[in-house]
Amino acid sequence: MLCNICPRNCSAQRTETKGNGYCCCGTKARIARVAPHFGEEPCISGTKGSGAVFFSGCNLKCVFCQNYEISALNRGRFVTSGELAGHYKSLEDMGVHNINLVNCCHYLPSVLDSFNIYRPKIPIVYNSSGYEKTESLKMLDGIVDVYLPDFKYSDNSLALEYSSAGNYRETALSAISVMVRQTGRPQFDENGMILKGVIVRHLILPNHTANSIDALKILSENFGDSILVSLMGQYIPWGRAKEYPKLSRKITKREYDKVADCMFSLDLDGYMQELSSADDSYIPKWDLADEV
Repeated sequence: MLCNICPRNCSAQRTETKGNGYCCCGTKARIARVAPHFGEEPCISGTKGSGAVFFSGCNLKCVFCQNYEISALNRGRFVTSGELAGHYKSLEDMGVHNINLVNCCHYLPSVLDSFNIYRPKIPIVYNSSGYEKTESLKMLDGIVDVYLPDFKYSDNSLALEYSSAGNYRETALSAISVMVRQTGRPQFDENGMILKGVIVRHLILPNHTANSIDALKILSENFGDSILVSLMGQYIPWGRAKEYPKLSRKITKREYDKVADCMFSLDLDGYMQELSSADDSYIPKWDLADEV
């Protein structure tokens, strides 16, 4: 196939297991972990965990990615659409609150096929970098219940430097707009678990509080109370981050407080992650990442 699923528009040639596009992935889905996950926002992880399926490969490949081993190095196990569907069923049988598709956009045809085979009775969460093509997102309308995108950069020069995506800002904003139109305002069940809606994550980067403050202002101006915002303080130098002097340390309390104060002043509803989460113990173990 010639692939233009994501905003890279590579027109890549992809066989079942290999591709010559930016993500270097084939068409057959590759996954690195399937398990109940407790590291998401409270309304997603709850008490029973979120049924996370971590996909290998990425169309962004941020230099600081905490999932670098699977996102950039593509470690993981190949699975058929039927096997993916079986994983959804197994997770659902464990009692998880939702099925959480972590970074699957480059395998979208296989994922869509998997839901034709089995559609869970619990919410479907689409966990994304935010760097999504609106035409591709439209194929998920009626399938995804909760969107969990990042809005990483308000400054495209940073997006270019750290993610090779000089059009990130406008691309992510367009994607989030489609997500909000599909799901509407956040809805919750009687236990506070999210059923529908969009939660936009923003990770504070060291030495870049201006990027974070602008990002929050943009989200407020464009989406107001139609979304929830999750402000994340978990940054640690990972992947190739230490090659970039400004990214070579954790964020400071002063940096965190400065951005948090902005979120309060904008009256954005959502979540704020504690600085204690900036620890590599929170990075998942890639128990299926035994193939290269």
